[in-house]
Amino acid sequence: MSELKTKPNKKSVKRFLNAIGNEKRKQDAYVLLDLLQELSGKPAVLWGDSIVGFGSYHYKYATGREGDWPVTGFSPRKQNLSIYVMLGFSRYQALMDELGKYKTGKSCLYVNKLEDIDMAILKKLLKRSIADMRKAYPCC
Repeated sequence: MSELKTKPNKKSVKRFLNAIGNEKRKQDAYVLLDLLQELSGKPAVLWGDSIVGFGSYHYKYATGREGDWPVTGFSPRKQNLSIYVMLGFSRYQALMDELGKYKTGKSCLYVNKLEDIDMAILKKLLKRSIADMRKAYPCC
């Protein structure tokens, strides 16, 4: 079984964020940094080369594959901001209906810019997501 390449490291989160070429994306990334640090109560850690994560949990699938991953986090990608809601979105449908303009993957919320969404709703969504993760994985 292959080893997971995305792991926490000692690289500077601020250096990573300051290197973002798109000024609006950089500003949005700093807003998310402050918000997720506040909600999680955990320091920001760079995972791999491009994920800013907060807290961590250990998962193990029925297949035997296991690893560690951030409880929540974000990645300021070139095409959008990816915000991680690890348990997915089905349990948060009422909030998703009010959020604004976005797309989702399995556990990624894709937003072009924070102005496209309601920040109060995002805060509620992330707060609930973190609480639900802590219930599912008491270690985090």
